[in-house]
Amino acid sequence: MPQNTRFPEGFLWGGALAANQCEGAAQEDGKGFSTADALTHGVFGEPEVPPKGFYLKREAVDFYHRYKEDIALFAEMGFQVLRISISWSRIFPNGDDKEPNEKGLAFYDQVIGELLSHGIQPLVTLSHYEMPLHLAEAYGGWASRKVIDLFVRYAETVFRRYRDKVTYWLTFNEINMMLHAPFNGGGIRGKAEEVDKSLLYQAIHHQLVASALVTRLGHEINPDFRIGCMIAGSPMYPLTCSPDDVLEAMQKDRQSLFFGDVHARGSYPAYMKRYFEEHQIHVEFAEGDEEILKNTVDFISFSYYMSYCATADEEKNILSRGNIMSAVKNPYLSESEWGWQIDPKGLRIILNQFYDRYQLPLFIVENGLGAKDVLVEDEAGEKTVEDDYRIAYLSAHLKQVAEAIRDGVKVLGYTAWGCLDLVANTSNQMSKRYGFIYVDRGDDGSGTMERYRKKSFGWYQKVIASNGESLAEDL
Repeated sequence: MPQNTRFPEGFLWGGALAANQCEGAAQEDGKGFSTADALTHGVFGEPEVPPKGFYLKREAVDFYHRYKEDIALFAEMGFQVLRISISWSRIFPNGDDKEPNEKGLAFYDQVIGELLSHGIQPLVTLSHYEMPLHLAEAYGGWASRKVIDLFVRYAETVFRRYRDKVTYWLTFNEINMMLHAPFNGGGIRGKAEEVDKSLLYQAIHHQLVASALVTRLGHEINPDFRIGCMIAGSPMYPLTCSPDDVLEAMQKDRQSLFFGDVHARGSYPAYMKRYFEEHQIHVEFAEGDEEILKNTVDFISFSYYMSYCATADEEKNILSRGNIMSAVKNPYLSESEWGWQIDPKGLRIILNQFYDRYQLPLFIVENGLGAKDVLVEDEAGEKTVEDDYRIAYLSAHLKQVAEAIRDGVKVLGYTAWGCLDLVANTSNQMSKRYGFIYVDRGDDGSGTMERYRKKSFGWYQKVIASNGESLAEDL
């Protein structure tokens, strides 16, 4: 007998997008350039200020003009929720403008209205790897405390605008990734290993304070708002059973858990205070910051793509440097085409880890497989992608979510990343595809922008319709 994989009633199924990776219209209707626009060659490239010439995100996949068509396809799959982000630079083009850009607000009026007309709840991220480029250049990004007030004003603008239309909100996308990509996460120039650690953690502190202020403000504007944080989730396994490796894994895990601890518990944990002391890191707390941080979130959301290993062996650590987290790979796991290790059970592990630690509802807001899809014709002559590899990946991960729920973990929902093909953040490519819907656009900008349903489209449609029960049928 196949195992019952039916999910709890009320579980929210859907997908996830980010404004800078799907909308395009980089300077249309009053939008200003963002930090994402300046990273024309991907997260780890040098910012180009101002961005010039061709770059994929300038038009992205044209969601700005084709959102109705795309949302209709999401509705056809049965989505109950769509995670989107609002582009801060579409609302305040420079970040410090006296008045918001009405055309930018009107665009999100239309997108949110379209979602609601199809019975799809919006899950809105306020800052998804972008901020107005002017704030990075003129203020030094989140290193400046002045940016806190500007972010709160932006958040208040959209909270009030959509107070009766949006319930679920996230403050910062993958807030812990500022440690690895400072410009991408916080508008701070320089490679992570080159940026002064006191400056980096000061910027992180400013984001944590801003997140807490916005959480308090949102609850004041509408007590029914459910406001969460968002963390890049990657559990750390010790490479061996050596106590030194176990300790190293615990310490590396804490680099990310710190962000959840502050958001959920409302204060800096003792282990971070020790870390700051031992590494001569000074973080300035303004008067009232400790009280502000006590405004904790309603739920924890996170992305999950892979796990890592940690070791105290310095030689192995040197060999591992160069990947996004500079962590050691697991010899027991296979890899995607981009070298990301595939570990479905890691999702069950991190769900249990977060729930044991915080006892708050969890929301998986990113999970998916980037792959080089090939458009073909099926037996009926329709263009599609035979992406059985994506189906296998997602099915294996969702079965582990079902296991975590049986473990007692409260999971609110699941939004598959890049449900529509979009521009990859790390590599600035179209060829790294995640979606259930193929977008005809190449890395060089060629293509028609036409949309085609992949094989995984019908598979996910069936998963949603059966509330996960069909997963038991997957091989």
